[in-house]
Amino acid sequence: MITKRIKKRMIFSLILIAVLAIGIYIFLQSAPFGNPPSNARLERIKKSPNYKDGVFKNLSPTPVMADDASYVDMIKKQFSGDSAREPSQTIPSIKRDLTVILSEKPVITWFGHSTYLIQTGGKTILIDPVFCTSTSPVQFVGNKKYQGTEVYSPADFPGIDYLILTHDHYDHLDYQTTLDMKSKVRSYYMPLGVGSHLESWGIDTNKVHELDWWQEIDLEPGYKLVCLPARHFSGRSVTDRGKTLWASYLLITPTHKIYIGGDSGYDTHFKQIADKYGAVDIAFLESGQYNAYWPFIHMMPEETVKASKDLQAKVLMPVHWGKYTLALHPWDEPIKRLMIEAHKQNVTVATPMIGEPVVLDSILPNSKWWMPEKK
Repeated sequence: MITKRIKKRMIFSLILIAVLAIGIYIFLQSAPFGNPPSNARLERIKKSPNYKDGVFKNLSPTPVMADDASYVDMIKKQFSGDSAREPSQTIPSIKRDLTVILSEKPVITWFGHSTYLIQTGGKTILIDPVFCTSTSPVQFVGNKKYQGTEVYSPADFPGIDYLILTHDHYDHLDYQTTLDMKSKVRSYYMPLGVGSHLESWGIDTNKVHELDWWQEIDLEPGYKLVCLPARHFSGRSVTDRGKTLWASYLLITPTHKIYIGGDSGYDTHFKQIADKYGAVDIAFLESGQYNAYWPFIHMMPEETVKASKDLQAKVLMPVHWGKYTLALHPWDEPIKRLMIEAHKQNVTVATPMIGEPVVLDSILPNSKWWMPEKK
């Protein structure tokens, strides 16, 4: 027979669970999580050939984790305290006036991780702007950005003609950065569904353009943006994985073809893109935040080099590293491995410091700035 004391404990436990559940639900409704697609947006999504069984699918079967991955093992390593996962010294950078046009040729400025600015023909194109302290919905949780990577902020930017988003993960789409840049941006381009987040944050619907894979859009005379496949996934909460699309892009200007890789595991789409659109002048490809636990959604550095060759890229510029620790490898391992493989494959690589300009067909920084100075 259950005693009154046990009954009270059971009632208290149920109340506590209910309160926690309500608290979590309310927290998940907070602004940084964004909103899942609904209404007319969802109806458009359902017509996409890439949307099946209620979620977007990759071209190839793509489990987020490897079949033999041990979650317990991974969590243990995540909290191992390995000091090599973050730099021991301040990241070097160059602070310059971004409103000054340095060349008639395309000028590229990297700000760490996957954020970079393309200035060409008087146009400014910004990719995946993230200037937050931590890539999470709350800034006191998660690994902080490296010392020295905070030299630029949204206030440093000129007006942005085209802001391009590759997907809705926190290290590519940041709530506060979006708000801080809102007044500077003329128009936004993103994969299907991502506009739901932006509109929930007060971005003008008329400025939001959502694209499906292989869809082309004319930005203005001489400038075209092509939305292309990537091998990844999406989601900002516990229940919205795959509800919005992820993508790469080809930016075609009057003089150059620029590949914007986003996040992607290696697959056949790189070669398919080159077969359809020809060689690219520069490919921005991820090299970092990989692990054998999740081998299909990110590339190993050697695969990054292979992808650049598939794209017939004249120049490879590795991104998705150098600002945040989101994986288990040493912070500088991606660039070291990539440079070794690029040398073997005779691939030209640009390795600018944060803020250091890359000028296509002219200036390709290639110093090993991540290497500590010898005393």
